[in-house]
Amino acid sequence: MPLNITTDKKYIISSIIIFVFIVMLTKLFMLQIVEQSYKLSASNNVLRYIPQYPARGLIYDRNGDLIVCNQAAYDLMVIKNEVKAFDTTEFASILGINIDQIRASFSQIKRIKGYSPYKPSVFLKQISSKTYAVLQEKLYKFPGFDVQPRTLRTYPNKIAGHLFGYVGEVDEDMIAKNPYYQLGDYIGINGLEKSYEKEIRGKKGVKIFMVDVRSRIKGSYENGLYDTVAVVGQDITCTIDAKLQGYGEKLMANKIGSIVAIEPKTGEVLAMISSPTYDPELLVGRERTANYRTLQSDTLKPIFNRALMALYPPGSTFKIVNGLIGLQEGTVYPTTRYGCAGGYPIGRGVGCHIHPSPLSFTQAIQMSCNTYFCYVFRGIVDKPIFGSVENGFSVWKKHVESFGFGNRLNIDLPNELRGLVPSVSFYDRYFRKGGWNSLTIISLSIGQGELGTSPLQMANLSSIIANRGYYYSPHVVKEIKGKDGIDPKFTTKHITTIDSTWFNYVVEGMDMAVNGGAGGTALNAALPKIRICGKTGTAQNPHGADHSVFIAFAPKENPKIAIAVYIENAGFGGTWASPIASLMIEKYLADSISRPDLEKYIKDAVLLDRHARKK
Repeated sequence: MPLNITTDKKYIISSIIIFVFIVMLTKLFMLQIVEQSYKLSASNNVLRYIPQYPARGLIYDRNGDLIVCNQAAYDLMVIKNEVKAFDTTEFASILGINIDQIRASFSQIKRIKGYSPYKPSVFLKQISSKTYAVLQEKLYKFPGFDVQPRTLRTYPNKIAGHLFGYVGEVDEDMIAKNPYYQLGDYIGINGLEKSYEKEIRGKKGVKIFMVDVRSRIKGSYENGLYDTVAVVGQDITCTIDAKLQGYGEKLMANKIGSIVAIEPKTGEVLAMISSPTYDPELLVGRERTANYRTLQSDTLKPIFNRALMALYPPGSTFKIVNGLIGLQEGTVYPTTRYGCAGGYPIGRGVGCHIHPSPLSFTQAIQMSCNTYFCYVFRGIVDKPIFGSVENGFSVWKKHVESFGFGNRLNIDLPNELRGLVPSVSFYDRYFRKGGWNSLTIISLSIGQGELGTSPLQMANLSSIIANRGYYYSPHVVKEIKGKDGIDPKFTTKHITTIDSTWFNYVVEGMDMAVNGGAGGTALNAALPKIRICGKTGTAQNPHGADHSVFIAFAPKENPKIAIAVYIENAGFGGTWASPIASLMIEKYLADSISRPDLEKYIKDAVLLDRHARKK
């Protein structure tokens, strides 16, 4: 007997069928069109993505000489599941390692995050071209192993390690901050390599291969349609003069300190020496980590960049700044004369060397009279119109900071320190509010006390004097290939709070210090054909012999180079710092040396005793 189904039941059944059909279609749509994770997972199971690493950009000096380039290297890769029994003794001999290291490498790769025995892992990093050439011929004996091309830095002149910095492998923290990088990638760790990493690194490419269920390559995916080519990093023209840099490093051998030379009209760094230095090749390749530990444990701190990170009292070179502030504030004039009888006579006193007396402003710079600038400093801070010592000191501090002291100059290198310029609040805490006056802090008049400056800041001061009142932020990159110009902050003029007219008197005093005959503190810096203007400094050191300091620029008119030299524990500025500066200036401007005996004397000198007694 036929089943009687009402019209309502037909509609219900039809609706259920249609609903189920719609749900299935929706699910299929989500799986195939919207949801990509399954597709990605499937692709990852059949495709292998092999990164193609670009060569880092080359670095040239200001004259077009190549100073940082690349050498071929190779990472030895292994797919654990494809490895078969092999002659470990022969393998170790080819690679220059021992059998224990082979075992350790196998154990180590298993601990790497994301490790899979079916995917390639780095077995040994940075194999040299020579080793690779031998290995390539015998690679068939070692199934499961392959090589991946890389490049490493090399330095033809072996100079400027502190300036260039070095390249190292990224860690997980770096990857977390920048997803561009993956384990095994290299990145600039310090110096110029770090500051210009984005420009220098280039852009990675990729090759995609089809693999079987055992992750064995079966061919290129879609005949390479989706492969991308690695883009080589941008070349950089550096501001330094490689010959001058190398010469400065030779002069500073067996000495502790720094030389910084700047082109005043642009702020371009011509040389930046930190001594002791190191061969930048030491921080390249598989031995980098071990070499870094050795350098780090050296008591002379060769990897410490003194040019940017060491803070010293500026010593008598700072008298120039106090003199300019006094002229600007009208508390001293070019004709003002003060007598000196061996020291400043008020309070605890400040000693001074024997020289003619009384002196005018330019003579006081020429002979570096402590007494004169004690009067100048107190005249600024105690100027009646300011109303209080706190107000007078704040005015002084504002002027000082306009020279770049107490702030970063924003050079295009990492780890630059700000330096130290004390504040009213600092002295209020130290002496109590109302418990100090200009006599309490009189040591600031001669560049001592609570001042801390870097050699870079001192070289910048020299640039300011050379320019008669302004500076450009120092920088080490002149040009980046493919870019129009450099960062605008390096072409922005910074003007001090001192009227340009007052700088002429300082320039005359600095000229007299070098070329003015009897009484000048830097006579041994004079050159017959180049007019050098300079100021010596002897920075007091509570831990041993005083530091030798000298700043200078040349020629006197239309200066081409400004320089600061700081030699730790070397005594008077005129003894070591000024002849070194003079040799550097002559080397740069004349490309020759007229005093070979002095050059030999400086090169042969050993001044490494950090605890030498005061003389």
